Amino acid sequence: MMSYSFGVLLFGLGIAVTIALHEWGHFATARFFGMKVRRFFVGFGPTVFSFKRGETEYGFKLIPLGGFCDIAGMTNQDEVTEDEKPRAMVNKPWWQRVIVLLGGIIMNLIVATTVLYGLAVTSGLPDPNPDTTAVVGQTGCVAPAQKPTGELEACTGVGPAGGAGLKAGDRIIAADGNNLESFAELREYVMAKPDETVSLTVVRDGQEIMTDIVVASAQRLNEKGELHTVGAIGVTSAPLDLFKTYGPVEAIGATANFSATVVGDTLRGLAAFPAKIPGVVAAIFGAERQLDGPVSVVGASRVGGELVERSMWPMFFMMLASLNFFLAFFNLVPLPPLDGGHIAVVLYEKVRDFFRRLRGLAPAGPADYSKLMPITIGFAAILMGVGAIVIIADVVNPIRIFG
Repeated sequence: MMSYSFGVLLFGLGIAVTIALHEWGHFATARFFGMKVRRFFVGFGPTVFSFKRGETEYGFKLIPLGGFCDIAGMTNQDEVTEDEKPRAMVNKPWWQRVIVLLGGIIMNLIVATTVLYGLAVTSGLPDPNPDTTAVVGQTGCVAPAQKPTGELEACTGVGPAGGAGLKAGDRIIAADGNNLESFAELREYVMAKPDETVSLTVVRDGQEIMTDIVVASAQRLNEKGELHTVGAIGVTSAPLDLFKTYGPVEAIGATANFSATVVGDTLRGLAAFPAKIPGVVAAIFGAERQLDGPVSVVGASRVGGELVERSMWPMFFMMLASLNFFLAFFNLVPLPPLDGGHIAVVLYEKVRDFFRRLRGLAPAGPADYSKLMPITIGFAAILMGVGAIVIIADVVNPIRIFG
């Protein structure tokens, strides 16, 4: 229980750091271009504590579900003093404004790829081409039948595979001359050969040897729960090594390739996000929670706790990397108040002024954000509503990846 609680707190801390780094991306780029940053806060709601250094106030707020970087003159509705006007964001070149707005997104991408690179050189990343060859884990006796509960009856002896000399670590590459790609293919082949002799091609210590095994006959339950006769040789598979560790240089390409896969999954997840909300609502009232459904900060932290409880640290950090990818691309959605919405406004100004120049007109200045307020308020309300729904679901019916 202690490790679970530690994992929950640690993942929550990881989220807070992620938010802080996202806002720091805006902060650092704004300062670089000479803009005035008034406040830099992690969280929303009442202020827990703050301090002022230079012209910027830094601090934490009570609700750790976001953060903000208050840049003077971010929109034309932001009141600025005479001293702030030269450093106001709206008065800076359009490309500088876009870079500042992208600063948080870029920071999320840097964090995500850095975490994945760290995994690549330590515990490894999922191998895109894993070796699925059937490798013997251990040999044993063959249970004559299977109980209605699914348990196997007791048995004795070394079993057909052990009696024929198969050993742990043997790689079975063919059966009766038929190439085998995986342990599943070996199992299916053997199950269809009760009381028959099967010749297996085995690689041991780099040498190929042929081993003849008389397949035992056993009773097993089928999909309908009925007993039927199958073949068995008394062998289990060694765990597949689905992760691959890379050297410092090789890990760069591996990280890039795996990041591309995660980005693709993230974009598909974002596209499917609205369709999954009804399922989350149903889960609040007792329906089964889908493992691939949306989760809040609360739900993600609980999953992080489960992973730490089982010492699954690579998966813990992989989930943190995935969260950063999600935040990056979610913030690119071209609707205010998200970063993508502000970027869309800046690009609109640039395109509008281009056509004004073609007509011999002067630039029109910053866009009137008051016209966007209905969209901003409406989308913000939707985000808050969806966030509340997901948080409630994560409290009353949380996702449990281990059942």
